[in-house]
Amino acid sequence: MTVAEAFGDVAEIIARLDPATIAALKAPKAMNERVSQLVHKKKEGQITLEENTELERFLALDIFIGLAKARAREFLAAA
Repeated sequence: MTVAEAFGDVAEIIARLDPATIAALKAPKAMNERVSQLVHKKKEGQITLEENTELERFLALDIFIGLAKARAREFLAAA
């Protein structure tokens, strides 16, 4: 199993729990603001190693949530 497959499998399990709630998930405002700050610092070439790691983790979380939301929408459409 690859990491991508594992993310997909876990996203599907989460989506099945409550598809409507998962499909409606939105990132908190504070998270969006932090990601924007980090992206800006990266574009300016002023991001630290720790901040870059933090940004990568936020982006991985975003991909995972996107997978869960897509699966949830599939379940809702099939219902």
